[in-house]
This record gives sequence, C-alpha cells and structure tokens, in this order.
Amino acid sequence: MTLTASYERCRQLHARYGRSYYLATRLLPQWKRRHVHALYGFARYADEIVDSFTMTGDRARALDDLAAKVEAGLAGAATGDPMLPAFLHTVHSFGIEHGDVRAFLASMRADLSVRRYATYDDLLGYMSGSAAAIGTMMLPVLEPAPGHEEAAREPARQLGLAFQLTNFLRDVAEDFARGRVYLPMEDLDKFGVVPGMLGERRTRRAVRDLLAFEAGRAREHYRAADEGIGLLVASSRPCVRAAFELYGGILAEIERRGFDVLAGRVRVPRRRKAAVFARHLLASAESGRAERRVRVELP
Repeated sequence: MTLTASYERCRQLHARYGRSYYLATRLLPQWKRRHVHALYGFARYADEIVDSFTMTGDRARALDDLAAKVEAGLAGAATGDPMLPAFLHTVHSFGIEHGDVRAFLASMRADLSVRRYATYDDLLGYMSGSAAAIGTMMLPVLEPAPGHEEAAREPARQLGLAFQLTNFLRDVAEDFARGRVYLPMEDLDKFGVVPGMLGERRTRRAVRDLLAFEAGRAREHYRAADEGIGLLVASSRPCVRAAFELYGGILAEIERRGFDVLAGRVRVPRRRKAAVFARHLLASAESGRAERRVRVELP
C-alpha cells in the first residue's frame, strides 16, 4: 500500500461515511484536505470494528491488532495496513499528540463492553477519547493562528463533544439496536424513560423531553466551541464554520421535528447543505489567496 493509495483510501471512507464534514473539507486548501481525510478515515476504520452490523469476527482481537499496529507505527515501524500509512504520516508530520491517539482507541475499546453510562460525567469521560481527542488531533492540521495554540485547544475539544452529542441524539434508535444507550441513565430516570422506549418506532413524550434536555447540553458545547473558530488561521475558518453549521443543522432539524427521532433518520436537506457550502465558498477562496500572498523575507 503506497502512501498515495492510503490517503485515497481514507478519502473514500470520509466521503462515504462523513458526508457533512467531507463537504466542509472541500473549503480547505487542498494540501490540508488529505490530512483531515486521514484522521477521519482512521477514526471511522476503528469505529467500524466495534460498530459494524456486518462484522462477524472477533472485534476485540481486531481492535487489539489495530492498536498494536498503531503503537508500532508511532514508534517508527512500517505497516502493511491500508489505512495506517496515511494516518501515521499525518501524525508524524504535524506532531499530533500520541496520547490523543491512545485515548481515542481506549474509548473504542470501551464500546466493546460498556453499554450504559450512569451520569453525564461518565459519558464525558468516554467522549473525551472518542470525540474531544479527535478535535485536538485535527487542530494542528487546521492550524491555530500563531500565539493561539493553547487557547484553541479547549474549543477544539468542545466542538468534538458537540458533534458527537448531536450524533447520539440523531442515532438513538441505531445505537439501541447495537445494545448501547449513550444518554445518561440518571437522565432517563429523571424523565421517566426506560431504555426499551428508545427502540420503539413511536417517540413518546417522555423521550422527547429527554432529548430536548440533552440538546440543551449540545448547544452549550457548540457555544463553548464557537470562539475557537476565530483562533484558527483564515484559510481553515470557512471549513470549520461550515462544519459547525452543518452539524448544528442536524440538531436544528431534530428540534424542528419535535425530537421525533425514532421513526426515521434525521437528515439536513441537500439544498440546505448546498446553501451552507456556497455561503462559505467565497470566503474560502479569498482567505486562501490572502495567505499565499504573504511576503516571506529570506535570510
């Protein structure tokens, strides 16, 4: 597997499974896109091991095998896995923290045994690896503006949390079919929801109230993430702002439907996605040209 082929494999995975974010990445300078694809592709690859409805093999062994290959690759060893050359090249190229990679894999491993989370703090512990770590892995590729590297880190974490909590609200029925509930059990108790209600085709009033409560939490994460967009270099802002609006659009669509998420998958209409993309396309082109015009003084 050549490095070029590995990057293309990651891009294909991103295009297939992460359509909203993939659309937003088209607003990035071309050289950044493949690195975002590599990070997303790796995350999706691991997620498929633990979540795929069609996988019949030993999931724990497959995940352990992937983790061992990642550790070897982080130490500099070559790998024949089709996804890892691009991912490892991106990690090494941008100095991505190995701790974030390990935190992500630890959360994937938790999915093999943990089916419920008692409190929101417990859920945040899981999401710190499965979502917040993805945000901080993406950050060096998206480039904080000089002097804002530390300040941009927490908003990047918050954006990862906002995106994943939005997905949890949208995918309640799908997750329940896998035997998992990603909404805190103390919240289910608070609203009089028993887990079985999440597998029904009709969304009961109690479930809608529960989802509205969790949507409020997601909004708080979006608000905490918003300030971080301005801390990035100009050429990355249109992409992240578009992703922010597209995922926020999923949450808005859930709210518009009165939190009726069990009857069918909630989607943002294509015309609305296209409108978001078009709105940021001009800013993307202008910021890219401005960065290329920066004068560099040679010694």
